[in-house]
Amino acid sequence: MAIPMKTIPGYFNSKPGIQVGTKMEGPIYKDERGRIHVDMQGVRFLQQMGVEWVMIGAHQVPEHSAACYKAIRDALGEHGLKIYRLASDELHNMPDITLGLENRDRMIDKYLKYISDLGEAGIHYSTYAHMGNGIWRSDMRRPVRGGATAGGLDLGAPHQGHWMGDTFEGPLSHGRAFSEEEIWENYEYFIKKVVPVAQSADVYIGIHPDDPPVYTLGGVPRCVFGTFEGYKKALKIADSDHIGVCLCVGCWLEGGDAVGCTPVEFIRYLLAEKKLFKLHVRNVTAPLDQEGGFNETFPDAGYANLIDVIQALHDGGFDGAIMNDHLIDMVGGHYTCEAYFTSYLKGVVDAVQNHKL
Repeated sequence: MAIPMKTIPGYFNSKPGIQVGTKMEGPIYKDERGRIHVDMQGVRFLQQMGVEWVMIGAHQVPEHSAACYKAIRDALGEHGLKIYRLASDELHNMPDITLGLENRDRMIDKYLKYISDLGEAGIHYSTYAHMGNGIWRSDMRRPVRGGATAGGLDLGAPHQGHWMGDTFEGPLSHGRAFSEEEIWENYEYFIKKVVPVAQSADVYIGIHPDDPPVYTLGGVPRCVFGTFEGYKKALKIADSDHIGVCLCVGCWLEGGDAVGCTPVEFIRYLLAEKKLFKLHVRNVTAPLDQEGGFNETFPDAGYANLIDVIQALHDGGFDGAIMNDHLIDMVGGHYTCEAYFTSYLKGVVDAVQNHKL
């Protein structure tokens, strides 16, 4: 059964309602004849969990081109798997664009080619983040339940930003402080070039919150995608049904009251505006402004009730993909944690959708 997805037109679900997806693991490579091969252990793992929608990491892509994207899509399709997002880390969190640096126009051109290639390959969604100096975390991972360790941020302890092998440090990660006006001007310059290409390619772009949101870090304000008011202004500037939000619940929880609304309130707003394209569902121990900051943790061990998030999605008719985010270090390694986090989401979705909690 093929059910047209309302959240991302052009996609089709095999069952109604919220779709639980996750990251594809294992290598994807080209053989000497140019045929794409996928890791069968990763495929079987997803099949065994009952996952259909997958996210492909940039490191897995042998070549960033429309032809290669389509070949990967077709190879996964042979095993009943469908691509929701295919990443290019180089074109995600680009300081040159966010901060208006010398390579801005070159990076914008590369990004526009990437969006066009996705559309040509029949991949209709992409996540984008607009942070000028990466994801910030404390230097040490801290223990959570049962001795598992996870990332977090305490602004009172040594901390750094990281992205694509780059390390960003304070007090000024790029040699000077940037104003909020500059950040807004750079965003508008970028998004006005993106909108016509996204619409022509029929690719829906979900913009991820800053991680963490709200706080200026390394001299770079997080004013555009760090608060509810920032998002509303940014979406109004874009003025396109192809520009919306990939809501990372964990990032939003990191900001606490300072972001301006709860995750459930944000979800209701975005669904009413038809701007919610995807979710990362993650929990944290506390907001960043609490003593000791926050730590990422198990989905059922944070300060938020994630069942409320799933209920809000169901009530609003969301039929796009949700997934776990930022796995923690558990006994048994990656597959143990992936199975636990994904199964938690699948169980909650099943309960909310089919058993009406």
